[in-house]
Formats: sequence, structure tokens, C-alpha cells
Amino acid sequence: MIGIVGICIVFVMVFGGYTMAGGKIGIILHSLPFEMMIILGAATGAFVIGNDKHGISRTLKDIAKVFKGPHWKTQDFRDLLCLMFQLIRIARSNPVELDQHIEDPASSSIFTAYPRILADEEAVALICDTLRSASMNYDDPHQVEEVLGKRIEANYQEALHSAHTLQSMADGLPALGIVAAVLGVIKTMASIDQPPEILGKMIGGALVGTFLGVFLAYGFVGPFANRVKAVIDEDQHFYNLIREVMVAALHNHAPNICVEVGRQNTPANLRPSYNELEGALRASRQSLAA
Repeated sequence: MIGIVGICIVFVMVFGGYTMAGGKIGIILHSLPFEMMIILGAATGAFVIGNDKHGISRTLKDIAKVFKGPHWKTQDFRDLLCLMFQLIRIARSNPVELDQHIEDPASSSIFTAYPRILADEEAVALICDTLRSASMNYDDPHQVEEVLGKRIEANYQEALHSAHTLQSMADGLPALGIVAAVLGVIKTMASIDQPPEILGKMIGGALVGTFLGVFLAYGFVGPFANRVKAVIDEDQHFYNLIREVMVAALHNHAPNICVEVGRQNTPANLRPSYNELEGALRASRQSLAA
């Protein structure tokens, strides 16, 4: 919703200010289809050249993040802490029972209680792989923390591909606007015998290309790239939380201390309160007992 509001503000302020200053919108509207075809067409072609099918589909999908915002909400962070509390407690009391949950999460009564987390393959894999490794005595906290850090960083860099691609497009749009403007000037020079009023409109139409290149770059595509990166950064806290709790568990802290470490390392705007988390943990223990 905020993204739509921002788009409306950009359009109203730019074109409203232009019109109020006495600018004739007709010149822009007349040239708009052709200039947009040149600029956006070239930008799209460059985008296709610079990306494979996976990169193209991922970027198009990630554009929705501008309007949808982060995937993980405060409720999800609380659910993740409850999930990991239950798994760590079982790992300490009954390792054999733990195998049933980490080997087939889709059939696990613990994982299925949190469908949004279960639907994220990477989050489930981080949890299950770490617990499985610990059961095979790969439980050095420092080594595991390093391995998890590298894995999470690799996934993060891959997720940033869309933001980098959009930023590259934003960087190129002003230059493509100049290309469109130059083509307009070439067209104008071919009609140099026309009267001044005709030439003026043609030159004005050519300059629309430069305007559109800069306008699209700094009014839309650049902010889109920044927003996509901000959303990815915020979602990244979810996977960092898994690492913090897993490492705390490998240090042999009590399960409630492990989740408290995770809670404390959660950003303030997403962090559940202590009492809120305690209530959720109490409810999860009662559901398991039932």
C-alpha cells in the first residue's frame, strides 16, 4: 500500500508541478508511446541479455516485494522460537524421537503446527541439517556457527540478485533516455526545412526521451531496487535467528535460554515481548502434552 502511495506522489508532484508551471502536457503525451518503446524496450532487452531464465523469473517475482513487504512477520518470529524450543527440548530428552521430526518435517506434529515455516524449504533445512549434524557429534559451536554463517550469507547474496539487477537497470535508464533524445534530434534535423513552431514541437518531443530516462531511473526503478533490498534484509533476520538459537543450543544452554538469546537478537520491530513469548511457549508445551 505504501508503495502505491509513493507512486501516486511521484506522478502528482512531477506532472502537477509541470502543468501548474504552464507546461503543455500534450507534447509529452504525443511522444510518450514512442519514447517509452525505445527506452523501456532497450532496457528490457538489456535485462534479458544480462540474466538467465532463473534470474529473470526471480526478479519479476521479487518486484512484488515493493508492495507486499517482508514475508516474515512478528508472529512468524514468535512461532520460530516456539518451534525451535520444542525441538531443542526433545533433542535433550529423547534424541530418538527427534529423528522422526527432522527426517520427515512434513509429517512432524511440531513442524506442521507452523505451516508458514514448514513452507520455507531453506528455513526447515537449516534447522534439520544442524540438528542432524549435532546428533552425529558435529557439535562444535564455533565451527557450526561459521558453517551456518557462510550458508546464510550465500543465500542472502543470491537473494540480492533482483535488487542488483533493478539497480543496474536504473543506472542505465538515463543513458537510454539520451539515446532516445538523440534519435529525436536526428528526426528533427531531417525536417530542418519546417517552420519554427513545428521544429519546436519536434525538439520538445526529443527531449521527452531524456526526461523519461531520468524520471524512470530515479522515480521508480531505483527506489524499487532499494525497497527490494530492504525487504530482503529484513527477511534475512529470520534465518539469522535460526543460527543464533542453534549455536546457543550447541553451547548446552537450557532450551528457554536458547530461545531468549534468539529473542534478544531479533530486531526491535519484530521482537516478541518476553511475556508474549512465555505465553506462546506455555501454549506450545500444552499442545504437545495433549
